Amino acid sequence: MDPVSAIIAFSIAAALVTLTPGLDTALVLRTATVEGPKQAFAAGLGISAGVITWGFAASVGLGALLAVSEAAYRVMQFAGAAYLIWLGFKMLRAALRPADPAQLEKAAAEVAAGQSASRGWFWRGLMTNLLNPKVGVFYVSFLPQFIPADVPVTAFSTGLAAIHGLMGVLWFAVIILATRPIAGLLRRPSFTRGIDGLTGSVLIAFGLRLAFERRG
Repeated sequence: MDPVSAIIAFSIAAALVTLTPGLDTALVLRTATVEGPKQAFAAGLGISAGVITWGFAASVGLGALLAVSEAAYRVMQFAGAAYLIWLGFKMLRAALRPADPAQLEKAAAEVAAGQSASRGWFWRGLMTNLLNPKVGVFYVSFLPQFIPADVPVTAFSTGLAAIHGLMGVLWFAVIILATRPIAGLLRRPSFTRGIDGLTGSVLIAFGLRLAFERRG
């Protein structure tokens, strides 16, 4: 397989993976509806940065360590599960807490000013991706299929991961734009609390599944 054919084949496969609904999509959609588009895009950039990081890690052998080391895999597995459960619990707590008009006004002002984008949504997206060992193992098994002979492995692998990351950014942008026509509905406290409750439950479910999932 020549480099051009490899890039085309990988792009097709990566596009299918990107469009498949999952944890990343749920996180960005929730952030867009509750926090605002700037915060959601920051989370999407963090997720995509995690993809590129995993691509680089897989190319230099760190991903392979997760594939062969039970201890390393378990540490990442439980750390990722704990992070998802913690993040989901925070959302559930926000959903169940009685509405405080003063807090709602403050949150609305922060969203309008774009201030809460600096509160860590990029890092939340990044850590959600990096603390999932299944992503690392996926890249170890996925990327080598698209690495031609006689190419710089690290550079080419990272480049393919960057393509995947860019697809993610574009897809997240589409999701965020799709929420804009109903922005008025999304600002209603009852709606945002419902989204927080639903997404928090999904994150906790993903975390519990990751914690108790047997290695395939």
